[in-house]
Amino acid sequence: MNSVLITNAVIADSGSERSDGWVLVEDGRIAAVGHGELDETAIEAFDAEGGTLFPGFIDVHNHGAVGIDVNAADADSLVAVGEFLSKHGVTAWLPTLVPDADENYARIVGEIERVMAIQAEMPIAQILGVHYEGVFANENMCGALRPEFFKRFTGSEVRELPRLQSGVHMTTLAPEVEGGVELVKALTADGWVVSIGHTEANVETLDAAFEAGARHLTHFFNAMTGIHHREVGVAGWALTREDVTFDIIADGIHVDPRMVEFACRTKSPERVSLISDSVAPTGLGDGTFELWGERVSVENGRTRNERGSIAGSVITMLDAVKMAASLGFSMSEIARMASRNPARLIGLSDETGSIAAGKRGDLVVLDAEMNVAAVFIGGRRV
Repeated sequence: MNSVLITNAVIADSGSERSDGWVLVEDGRIAAVGHGELDETAIEAFDAEGGTLFPGFIDVHNHGAVGIDVNAADADSLVAVGEFLSKHGVTAWLPTLVPDADENYARIVGEIERVMAIQAEMPIAQILGVHYEGVFANENMCGALRPEFFKRFTGSEVRELPRLQSGVHMTTLAPEVEGGVELVKALTADGWVVSIGHTEANVETLDAAFEAGARHLTHFFNAMTGIHHREVGVAGWALTREDVTFDIIADGIHVDPRMVEFACRTKSPERVSLISDSVAPTGLGDGTFELWGERVSVENGRTRNERGSIAGSVITMLDAVKMAASLGFSMSEIARMASRNPARLIGLSDETGSIAAGKRGDLVVLDAEMNVAAVFIGGRRV
């Protein structure tokens, strides 16, 4: 039996500030969680030295990193992204595709399946499925996406999106496009996680999309209509509906930090997920890069394409976690936003996203400066 014992930790999602917490992982699963003395000998022990133990971060919106674009990736390069992410506390992720040609979708899905078949034995961020962003989007809210690849729903397009043999299938769409509400119904019935984004839908259409199965919004405030006192907008609709959740890019660029705090407090950390929305230049510093058919510059952590739009972020989930901490969110609130809520969104909260017996041994230890001290994926230390 392979086992590891993590000791002397503040367990983030326990709500306790005690630094004598421990977690025992056996054969890749959390076997027990507690505080104080433990009469157990583990093959491997890790002393957290008073650091904070989080569930592994789950990034449901990630376009790539270290020079690798998911849309252009093969299996080896997806593994390289997983290695990079794991070193920054991410234990699971959804490779996220921007609009592209159907044949490239099929190729990428095949490469994702290759990685999913072998990753369990590798200490890398585990791919959980695939996220199609903006295949059905509003051209007025395209952001950095390529409208020449947008689709309209006439009844058959759902089956044209290549599917994995197993895993999560998520998509971000605008419900006001042709056949949009019917598309939400069809995707939901087919087991997809449907999120609203790249949209300027009115309240009536948003309500209809909700009833059809779309209960979440992608990168809140970005690529959607905002709040006005005489026009609630997409953002206002989400904030005034308790039963809607959203994710948000906490990089201080896509959304002002004060608005990140406002949105997350208003919605409550119980209903918000942090995402990176990272793109290929992440981890490479400033410079000029080719991305999605155009040049993208990165300067002081801000991306900009040739059309002047922000083209994704260059942060990791760890950066988002650090920003949330700087805004005064507690460790337990951050654990919800970075781990539990993303797991719940994609239907995997029984498997991962929190520190409890029976869950996967996906864990991150952060030191007093919120830097990574250790990462465990399926009980294996990265």
